[in-house]
Amino acid sequence: MDISQKKRTLLKVIVLGDSGVGKTSLMNQYVYRKFSQHYKATIGADFVTKELQLDDKLVTLQIWDTAGQERFNSLGAAFYRGADCCVLVYDVNTKKTFDTLNNWHDEFIKQADLNDDEAFPFVLLGNKVDVDGGNSRRVTEKKAREWCASRGNLPYFETSAKEGYNVEEAFLYVAKITSENEHTQDIYFPGISETVSEAEQRGGCAC
Repeated sequence: MDISQKKRTLLKVIVLGDSGVGKTSLMNQYVYRKFSQHYKATIGADFVTKELQLDDKLVTLQIWDTAGQERFNSLGAAFYRGADCCVLVYDVNTKKTFDTLNNWHDEFIKQADLNDDEAFPFVLLGNKVDVDGGNSRRVTEKKAREWCASRGNLPYFETSAKEGYNVEEAFLYVAKITSENEHTQDIYFPGISETVSEAEQRGGCAC
């Protein structure tokens, strides 16, 4: 397909959160409709892509998964730069993963070098709501929504990567708000093929 003939947008989505909150599981459930109990910890960063049609636009979501260590300085600011949306993930059953959200949020703003961090789209996902029928939950939905309100009314979804609950809805929302946030002149993305092949050459493709 001749890219210039059709409106097409490549959207870079960064998924951040502590190790073990289910970032890789969410991405694999969304893109491949698969769940495994046995993902290896992500080393560095990896991405998956999903193509979807939004109105008259063909949108390719390039979703980047990161290692959840506290600071992955080895990835550097180049990893964050050019991001169109940041998805923050915590585990509703582990309070510590909720408490570190401020760090992830602030670190992203600092590293991504945003012109207008108030307008930049962030989305929060509270994952693993299926665990123990909700009995081992440590962070209430109310608390999560209060945090979102304190950060400028961020959108919030509760998800289960294992059950597939709300995963499609959450990422569809990400695609919509990210696409709306795009400047129209960026729709004809001249560097899309170079961008993707460059990443593949670096061994970053998780196909």
